[in-house]
Amino acid sequence: MSTITTVLGTDRARRLRAALTVLLAAAAAVGAPFYFAPFQVFQLTMVLLYAVALAGLNLLVGFGGQISLGHGAFFAAGAYTAAVMLDRYDTGHLATLPVAAAGCFLLGLGFGVPALRLRGLYLALVTLSFAVFLPPLLKRLEPVTGGSMGLTVDKLRPPAWSGLAEDQWMYFVVLAVAAVALLLARNLLRSRVGRALLAVRDNESAAEVMGVRLALHKTVAFAWSAMFAGVAGCLYTWVIGFVSPDSFGFVLSITLLAGLVVGGLASLYGPLLGAAFVMYVPSVSQDLSEAAPGVVFGLLIITVMFVAPTGLAGLPRRVLGAVARRAPRVATATAPDRRPEADSTPDPEADPQAGTESSVTLTPAASAVADAEPVGAQPRTEKE
Repeated sequence: MSTITTVLGTDRARRLRAALTVLLAAAAAVGAPFYFAPFQVFQLTMVLLYAVALAGLNLLVGFGGQISLGHGAFFAAGAYTAAVMLDRYDTGHLATLPVAAAGCFLLGLGFGVPALRLRGLYLALVTLSFAVFLPPLLKRLEPVTGGSMGLTVDKLRPPAWSGLAEDQWMYFVVLAVAAVALLLARNLLRSRVGRALLAVRDNESAAEVMGVRLALHKTVAFAWSAMFAGVAGCLYTWVIGFVSPDSFGFVLSITLLAGLVVGGLASLYGPLLGAAFVMYVPSVSQDLSEAAPGVVFGLLIITVMFVAPTGLAGLPRRVLGAVARRAPRVATATAPDRRPEADSTPDPEADPQAGTESSVTLTPAASAVADAEPVGAQPRTEKE
């Protein structure tokens, strides 16, 4: 009974800590646009935007075990869907979000077919080819996409009743969409689909024996991942107000994958940390070295992966584990020697016979040794 009470108490405390953490994070997120400068609010908005894309990539790579180097193409598809609807058809901003999500979901379903027969580096090369040929294709479709010049659209304007500046209103809209997307990803991973993805990632043969439909779940993983990337691309159009083919090269796909690995694969907090890395590290690299920002960016990635091989999300657990392993060693090394020292002088009060006659109990073997004749002595007779 006490064990059950202890477990329930531990679970209640864990839930309480999680709820407090969420409340503190929500309070900090809501108050951020009123504290920071407009450009810093814009940077935070971009972090949330990239977090949505990385949450989708985490479903595919972190939990699905499939490598994708073409997520920048899905990002571009969502961005151009919103831009074309705003520019050519003069629709509202909010109407572009479900269309971009649905279109990229269907695109992911079609692109998930190669994932049924390919894996590892072969699948990575196929997805990379998609990211490579999409920008030239967008330039060719000039009547629709604007060609190399791109499309310029209106940003999302704040309503008069809000009383907020443009950057603050944009931040809160993206924050709401990002919160819904991250919550959806969390619930999806805790459902049957998420458990099936984990089983496929760990061992496809065992998962198939257990009844998991590999073809279905691999394709669905690509579809969900592409949908998240398309939503992030739609938000990108709202925030930037301009799209061009050169903004969505294959470098974007590699940057997204690097950000996810640095943030932490198969972690719910990894996309947020990876998005912050993607947003802030290039600007820091540019400030440190204007001549070679790419070199600094690469060195920073190597440093982070050396310090935190499991990503930034796993760094606290890694540090706590190292401290927990080191604490007993330090305590053992610094503890005084408490063993009693041997005293050659017997205590008469403790043993009344001490000092007069030693009381020794002899074992049979010891008695035999004591009764043995000394070397060189005369042999005993029967009378003796």
